Amino acid sequence: MPAILTPLLAVVGIMLLGALIQKLRLLPPDTDQVLNQYVYYVAFPAIMLIALAQTPITEILQWGFILGYGLAMLITYFSVFWLSLWADPGDKAIAAMRALNTSFGNTAFIGIPLLIILFPGQQSALVAAAIASLLSVLMFAVALVSVELANPKAKLVHPLMTMFNALVRNPIVIGSLLGVALSALALPLPAGLALMLQQIGNTSSPCALFAIGMVLTKAMGRETREGPEAPPALGGRNLAELGLLNLFKLVLQPALTLVLLQLLGVTGAYLSMGVLLAALPTAASVYLLAQRYQVLVGTSANTILLGTLLTFISLPLLDYLLKNLN
Repeated sequence: MPAILTPLLAVVGIMLLGALIQKLRLLPPDTDQVLNQYVYYVAFPAIMLIALAQTPITEILQWGFILGYGLAMLITYFSVFWLSLWADPGDKAIAAMRALNTSFGNTAFIGIPLLIILFPGQQSALVAAAIASLLSVLMFAVALVSVELANPKAKLVHPLMTMFNALVRNPIVIGSLLGVALSALALPLPAGLALMLQQIGNTSSPCALFAIGMVLTKAMGRETREGPEAPPALGGRNLAELGLLNLFKLVLQPALTLVLLQLLGVTGAYLSMGVLLAALPTAASVYLLAQRYQVLVGTSANTILLGTLLTFISLPLLDYLLKNLN
């Protein structure tokens, strides 16, 4: 059995447990929301802060990794955005959501636990996940601006201000920037505070994965019952759309990342981690944004579900390829 299947099974197993608990209604209906808020506002900022603060700044500033990973995201996003506008002229909100589905991977909720298990004891795993998550937040902010501008009822706010607000209010960004600042200034955290942040951060992965399972179960149930934007049964054009979105997310983006990282001289663990992070399925945050603006709600939920299932095939193949390259 490929080595990557062990952490992947652990990751998906926790998600399936969350889905089962939600299906059986053993916990209060809003448990997924509470867990998501805890992870988003407390646990992830804590693990980002402590991981980056304890890493030398020279290791964090992996410019080749940052540039290669970021460019692959941008190319994927804008390729899908313009292809969508060609297929559905004038509908920029749908184009932005399709593009986000193909470029915004689950680098935090799935990427962090996966890399921790795949690269045990390597601080670089958390650094790579932190960089990828920060770049993903920037991509999310770009999509948010696009959807806002496409909404005729939205208040006219300067796009840069919308993006700035999306970033400065993001706790993961705040935690990461604090960690980078502490690393740059070489300021050690008090032992008690460092231990507290580490313990809180350690709860992020299981809580996040459990919540994803619950969210997807609720999303599937809601879309089949009442979603006005929900797609028809998986067939015809909808199935083709889901297939194309996941083709871009699970194949094109990691392929671009691999090529760009190699061109920029990134090798070893960082090369493997960058490609694996790029190959992760669409993040659940995309569904939440789609639900907020009622744009591609059902399609986004189905893309996340299908993409997560397809990673059982794509990630082992990718891991095999990377091992043969290194």
